[in-house]
Amino acid sequence: MSYTWPWVSLIAQFKFQSQPGWARHFALLMHSTPFVADALELAQVLIPIPLSFKRLSERGFNQSLVLSQQLSREKTHPSSLLRMRNTLAQSSLPRNERLTNLKGAFVVAPLMAAKLRGQRILLIDDVMTSGATLNAAAQVLKQAGAAHVSALVFARTPA
Repeated sequence: MSYTWPWVSLIAQFKFQSQPGWARHFALLMHSTPFVADALELAQVLIPIPLSFKRLSERGFNQSLVLSQQLSREKTHPSSLLRMRNTLAQSSLPRNERLTNLKGAFVVAPLMAAKLRGQRILLIDDVMTSGATLNAAAQVLKQAGAAHVSALVFARTPA
């Protein structure tokens, strides 16, 4: 979806007003998008973008995790990628500061590194603006030995 009306307000309800029930509907729409079923089938592991402890405690749930579980509960590995520090909200930063904001933010969980080596991974997130978050996460997973990393998001800001 394009991150425009009505999706902006529905995603805000989902993320910021503790309405995780939207995940089922969003996942259904994602699944019906061309090529998504193939991407989900080819992926061996789905990894939701993790939230910082601070943001998780504010929201009460990780929106990317509930989306991922709706797409494939059995392939979702919620503890494989860790967010090591709280970062400024990417949406609050100009494009040129987004990559540096995430430097060192993600690591692969030490006990999961061997299991991810050689795997086809699909990162799951709710919204993509610049792609900096997905890029930072993908780099860490590739450094850990993932064979292929791609991403699936519910909405993307218009270019």
